[in-house]
Amino acid sequence: MPTLNAITAPAPAAIDALHRQQATALAQAVGIVLFATLTAFGAQVRIYLWEVPITLQTIFIYGGGLCLGGRNGLLAALLYLAAGLVLPVYAGDGFGLSHWMSAPSAGYLLGMPLAALVAGSLARRWNTGPGRVLALTAGSLALFACGVVWLHFAAGHASWLESLDKGFFRFVTIDAAKILCVAALYQLLRRLG
Repeated sequence: MPTLNAITAPAPAAIDALHRQQATALAQAVGIVLFATLTAFGAQVRIYLWEVPITLQTIFIYGGGLCLGGRNGLLAALLYLAAGLVLPVYAGDGFGLSHWMSAPSAGYLLGMPLAALVAGSLARRWNTGPGRVLALTAGSLALFACGVVWLHFAAGHASWLESLDKGFFRFVTIDAAKILCVAALYQLLRRLG
């Protein structure tokens, strides 16, 4: 059975500097803007198979949590959401409050700041490869919890099982692959730095 030491590494790497208190305000601001921008670009890569599209947004939400930490990952996600109030940066053609009120996937948007906060906060303590995968998985579950609840009511599904099927189960394999990719890339960047 894994112990807490198996998910906690003692030595920080250069990439960890952005989510530590020592990072300058400028470095933190640049990181926040960078991940908000990457999330906006990730939203433009989308495949619609049902009400909720498959996008690359979550890769950058999870990456923002890992690279920036919980607080700044949350701020990057909030900046992305704020940009979507005036610019068409969300997946799909809509933006603004009207998009939020009508899109079945708006719950996932609302869950993004929470996902970044959870993933980043846990990854700060669980800073090994397996620990980061667990932290990202917890962030993913927070995201999907918000998304499925909103989807259930917005799409008018007959049952919670239908909402879970269309809003979570169909994404599990894809999201697991995203989590593993983000964790592996972060681990690679730690080794390089």
